Amino acid sequence: MAKIGVLGTGTWGMALARLLADSGRHEVTCWSALPEELDYFKATKRHPNLPGVPIPDEIVFEKDIGKAVEDKDVILFAVPSVYVRSTAHKAAPFLADGQIVADCAKGIEEGTMMFLTEVIADETDKTCPGKKLRLVALSGPSHAEEVAVDIPTSIVSASEDIEAAKAVQAVFMAGCLRVYTNTDIKGVEMCGALKNVIALAVGCSKGMGFGDNTTAALITRGMAEISALGVAIGCDQSTFAGLAGIGDLIVTATSEHSRNNRCGMMIGEGVPVRKAIEKVGMVVEGINCLPAAMELSERYNVDMPIISAVDRVVNKGETPAKMATYLMGRSRSHEFDNN
Repeated sequence: MAKIGVLGTGTWGMALARLLADSGRHEVTCWSALPEELDYFKATKRHPNLPGVPIPDEIVFEKDIGKAVEDKDVILFAVPSVYVRSTAHKAAPFLADGQIVADCAKGIEEGTMMFLTEVIADETDKTCPGKKLRLVALSGPSHAEEVAVDIPTSIVSASEDIEAAKAVQAVFMAGCLRVYTNTDIKGVEMCGALKNVIALAVGCSKGMGFGDNTTAALITRGMAEISALGVAIGCDQSTFAGLAGIGDLIVTATSEHSRNNRCGMMIGEGVPVRKAIEKVGMVVEGINCLPAAMELSERYNVDMPIISAVDRVVNKGETPAKMATYLMGRSRSHEFDNN
């Protein structure tokens, strides 16, 4: 029986904690930076954003991050991307050298341009110099709302340390969850971050009244942009055709569960960006990822017109209608020139 520490009790963290606890094979401890959340879960055995899903009695809720981390076989980071560094700072003194840490948040840190497993490694080394972790990215087309009710789902456990990836694969393989391994952790994390921006674009198009043709074009050309940037930084081209690539992009850009899709749809309907984020009521990772996406595009000289158009709407005040006209009016090009 493996001992698992889950840091973060949002919908995804709780969905995975429930799955692990219900498997009967693991001891699960959950920590949150918000102690009142833990009190609520203990009292109600429910998560407000996962209606109708009971929280197993076997899950232990721990307000002390040290107790949630120490003596665990795997630590799961399930906090929003903007809180990964601060959580790593708190957890670092209690992590063991050689600890397996799996991150399931998706994003790129603004300023450093680090992927989130790199953020965890960097902050751990700063807090506890010389301490090394075995880092894994857990990603793929996986809405928490569906995993929480045992809908069949496939994801990827990615690490340059294939044995660490296999260890996480073994922990998370359960009745409704099939896990594949991949050694291209940078490619997996790139896809997980940038697909949220394309989902915002698809949502905008729906909000403007556009149809399936537009959705398919944005998904396909959006993945062309993501893969071009990924290859430029040394990722494996095949990753972008896999579960963490086109698979995750499809589900995020089309599902009713997608925060990025919902937020984009409101923006397309004319709701101001900040108001749309407020209405979603949860973290919209595509918004957080835009500064890093734009900086990487410039650094590696990769043209990313769809992502640039989303940035101009979100951060520069352009209208979705104007950006649609811009994208459709760009100069003629070959499909595989990424223009």
